[in-house]
Amino acid sequence: METQTKDYSNKILTIPNLMSFFRICLIPVCAWLYVEKQNYLWTTIVLILSGLTDIIDGFIARRFNMISNLGKMLDPVADKLTQLVMLICLITRFPLMWAPTILLVIKEFLDTVTGLLVIHKVGVVEGADWHGKVVTFLLYLTIGLHLIWYSIPASVSNLAICVSVVMMIVSLALYSAHRIRLLMKQEK
Repeated sequence: METQTKDYSNKILTIPNLMSFFRICLIPVCAWLYVEKQNYLWTTIVLILSGLTDIIDGFIARRFNMISNLGKMLDPVADKLTQLVMLICLITRFPLMWAPTILLVIKEFLDTVTGLLVIHKVGVVEGADWHGKVVTFLLYLTIGLHLIWYSIPASVSNLAICVSVVMMIVSLALYSAHRIRLLMKQEK
C-alpha cells in the first residue's frame, strides 16, 4: 500500500508557521521585560522559550514534511526581528552592540534584496545555510551572555560581539557569492 505525503510548500497555516508567528509575538514581551521592567531573568526565560520554539518548529517542519515557502521566509524573519530588538535593547548597557546591530540590518537588507531577486529570476525560495545558522547561534549566545551575566567583563563582552560580527561578515559574503552565482547562471 502506497502512502502519499501531503505537500505543504504553499500552505500558510502549518504548525511550524504558527510557531514562528508565536515567536514574533514574543518580541515585544522581551523588549518590555528588558526595558520597562528591567527584569533580565524573565527576559532570558522568554528568549529561551522563543529559541526552543524555533528548534521545535524546525524539527516538526522537517520530520513531518511541513516545510512551506512561507515558513522558509517567516522563520528567519522571526529570528532576525528577535535578534534586532534584543541587540537594540542591549545597546542601552553595552554601546559596542551597535556594531552587530548595524551589520544585522545591512546583512538582512542585502540578503532580502538578493533573495527576492533569486525568487523572481530562478523561482527558488532558499532556506538557511550552515553559516546563517552559525550566525544565529552566535548572536543568541552573545545576547544570552549579556542578559545572564549582568556585570560581564568588557573583554568577554567585546570578544563575544567581535566573534559574532566576524561570522556575520563571512555569512554575508557566502550568501552573496552563492546568490550571484545563481543569478549569473540564470542569465546564461
